[in-house]
Amino acid sequence: MRTAPFAHGDIHDPAHQNRTAMRILLTGGSGRLGRSVAATLAARGHDVTSADLAPADTGPGVRSHTLDLLDESAREDLFAQVRPEAVVHLAGIAVPFARPDTEILDINTLLAWGVLAAAVRHGARSAVAASSPTVFGYGTAAWRPRYLPLDEEHPTAPRHSYGLSKVIIEETARTLARAEDAGCTLTCVRPGYVIAPEEWAGAPTQQGHTVAERLRDPELSAAALFNYVDARDAAELFALLAERPDLAATGGAYHAVAEDALALAPLAELLPRYHPGAAGPASALTGRRSAFSSALAAERLGWRAQRTWRTELVETVSEGG
Repeated sequence: MRTAPFAHGDIHDPAHQNRTAMRILLTGGSGRLGRSVAATLAARGHDVTSADLAPADTGPGVRSHTLDLLDESAREDLFAQVRPEAVVHLAGIAVPFARPDTEILDINTLLAWGVLAAAVRHGARSAVAASSPTVFGYGTAAWRPRYLPLDEEHPTAPRHSYGLSKVIIEETARTLARAEDAGCTLTCVRPGYVIAPEEWAGAPTQQGHTVAERLRDPELSAAALFNYVDARDAAELFALLAERPDLAATGGAYHAVAEDALALAPLAELLPRYHPGAAGPASALTGRRSAFSSALAAERLGWRAQRTWRTELVETVSEGG
């Protein structure tokens, strides 16, 4: 069933008629993805509290708290005050190699354990955390996937501390979910390369260049296997998992990636050039097909990315440049 349009666009949302307003605690609400998640949750009628190190310009309907979530006392006070029915955990270092390896590993994993364990302890019905497709360890010429497109069943094999931190975050959710008295459905989302709404109009992406530049120069997007997702689309999946834990398997991870690749040529042609070890499996990626499958989110929650670079990009980009 198609729902009525929300502030951030229409989406296939089977949970819409069953949705009731919830108290939701969002961590990392000031980030590239967090701003869209905050706005989406508020637009869906929820009572949203955002917590982050940086002040969050979250817009109407969202309360913002500035605090260090690694501070156990401050974190406990926040949970006691908000009494969240659902938690969406995005806080952490969001870019590989942005900090020393040990800092990335420590900060991301400690934050995840602290926030998700608090969600369980304080009686939240659901908690969903941000993971990453980097758990698959792509990015080197020697990388050899077992098959393409990558789905949630493909083995993980991170190659840097950021990807490892995301594997640990996913295992943290599964570990907490094993507690017999958890009473909380814990899940993870692996968003693709997140593109914020303003970036379609030419604002720099998280790596400093524009979306149009990523299309014109395949090398820029090759390291991410040409994946991407509009922040608003990813936000809808986080919202669905928070709202309808009954539709998700606790401890599960879900891809949130656009179905078409961020590329002007088929990945069957491009991937062998930049990832020779993937040449065989890449032959299946003809036409616009992405290197990632988000079919599980479609099957369980009715989620599909609605926005593509072909519909959202303001600048015209053709194969001729």
